[in-house]
Amino acid sequence: MRLSQMLFVTLREDPAEAEIPSHKLLVRAGYIRRIGSGVYAYLPLMWRVLQKVSQIVRQEMNAAGAEECLLPQVQPSELWKESGRWDTYTQAEGIMFALQDRQGRELGLEPTHEEVITTIAREMIRSYRQLPRNLYQIQTKFRDEIRPRFGLMRGREFIMKDAYSFDMDEAGMRESYRKMRDAYYNIMQRTGLAFRAVDADSGAIGGSGSQEFMVLADAGEDEVLYTEDGQYAANVEKAISLPADAKPSSFKKYEKLDTPNTPTIESLCKLLKCSAAHILKNVLYQVVYDNSMTVLVLVSIRGDQDVNEVKLQNELVKLAGDYGGRAVIGLSVPDVEAQAKWAAKALPLGYIAPDLRDDYIQPGGKNLAPKFLRLVDQTAVEMKNFATGSNETDRHVVGANWGKEFQLPKLVVDVRTAQVGDRAIHDPSQTLKSARGIEIGHIFQLGTKYSKAMNATYTSEQGEEMPLVMGCYGIGVSRLAQAAVEQSYDKDGIIWPVAIAPYHAIVIVPNINDTAQKETAEKLYAELNAAGIETLLDDRDERAGVKFKDADLVGIPYRIVTGRSLKEGKVEVVKRANHESQEVAIEQVVATLQDWVSQAVAR
Repeated sequence: MRLSQMLFVTLREDPAEAEIPSHKLLVRAGYIRRIGSGVYAYLPLMWRVLQKVSQIVRQEMNAAGAEECLLPQVQPSELWKESGRWDTYTQAEGIMFALQDRQGRELGLEPTHEEVITTIAREMIRSYRQLPRNLYQIQTKFRDEIRPRFGLMRGREFIMKDAYSFDMDEAGMRESYRKMRDAYYNIMQRTGLAFRAVDADSGAIGGSGSQEFMVLADAGEDEVLYTEDGQYAANVEKAISLPADAKPSSFKKYEKLDTPNTPTIESLCKLLKCSAAHILKNVLYQVVYDNSMTVLVLVSIRGDQDVNEVKLQNELVKLAGDYGGRAVIGLSVPDVEAQAKWAAKALPLGYIAPDLRDDYIQPGGKNLAPKFLRLVDQTAVEMKNFATGSNETDRHVVGANWGKEFQLPKLVVDVRTAQVGDRAIHDPSQTLKSARGIEIGHIFQLGTKYSKAMNATYTSEQGEEMPLVMGCYGIGVSRLAQAAVEQSYDKDGIIWPVAIAPYHAIVIVPNINDTAQKETAEKLYAELNAAGIETLLDDRDERAGVKFKDADLVGIPYRIVTGRSLKEGKVEVVKRANHESQEVAIEQVVATLQDWVSQAVAR
């Protein structure tokens, strides 16, 4: 492609709306253009990158035995109500664009396709002889992000590959999951990105186990905790660890103390001259289930630990049936306005004890549980002689114990947030370290969550009707493309991995009025493309400095300059990754580039 004939516009200044380097560079280099909040046009260079990524994904999916299809973007609400996720996606998380057609029927713009694919399987898979099956697609998805940002990282419209496997049993599902995990490793390696596969929370998708594939980058929104022995890595939302051991408490007897102006752990530690590990913290939450039932939750946890709200929500989902619900649509620390709707009297906030009386909740409230749901984190179970609230403002108790002053809650849970420096579960000599990552792929073992809810069954060899056992596997195609930029750039611009660069090489004519430069460039341009080296020709009537700056900004892996060395029968070849420059004989350019490209894209 000739730049003189291409829609090619670069910017010298960073766009006002861009916050992270990759977003700034993709706009400046003419890859994407903002159309609206969270909505971007993929311009010609970006579309080539996306095609490269899609082709790698497609090849690995096909090699793993998956079949490509294309599913509808507009989906009827009835399917989502069957699975129980309509309220979760339109109200709780609120990420689905919901609309009505002219007949008043509710529809959603697809953020994901579990319901549709399960419907297809229900109607088309009848016998064990048709299993296993794995269907995938690559297409645009929609999510109504509250705060779209970071360009393609968190947009309202994006390109994604999603695949869904169907098996007879758990063993089959695990084998399908293994194949997809291996395919994802291959995809990440072929795109040339540094990545880490981590244990992850399944979120609203559900299922028994999942892994995320993270591209490592300083601007990543996710924190990854890992051990240096390579045996453990997890998203902080999922990570588990052994907290630091607490030293014996200095409180020798039980007593109530005046503790004015100490509503925080920090202020109480300062007054009592004690460690936060000797304080029992009691955190109040308000959960709303999908049947509109509100439950007040009191979580007791060691004072030097924090509640992981993702883990807490997962525990509350498990308890949803006790309150007539199926899903959590809201979880928050109740503010003054929220408390006014259910509190019978003012709460002793900052001084709450684990035995806060249930009469703080208004009796007879509609859709309001009359008692606190009391949970205790594992870190608090073995605490002895601890300090905690007294249910009286400006007063605490010290020297308290479970089974004596306070009754240990029956529900013991793990809802603590793992921290850097914690000891690893698999090897306490290993401590957790932290890295930032951008989630690119997420694979799930769904089990029978959707097949049971939507009655998707098959007939077994014994003639029994059995639920299909499912897996789900997603990878963000457009997100991966931007993550590659976030991981690899310098002060001059983008540094694309060769495998997904829009073009392998760019031939630059420093002076288009120089006949020798122009003719040599045209010759190399034709020969390189004929040899399978995807090549641009910068034949614009611009100064050489402008062309060099644009080439660096756009990030084409190899730059060929038909400049001064032409007199010796050579051209300058520059590697974008490190600016390494060398003179190569004109007749050796094609062979040299073929060798470099083949090495760079080798699996």
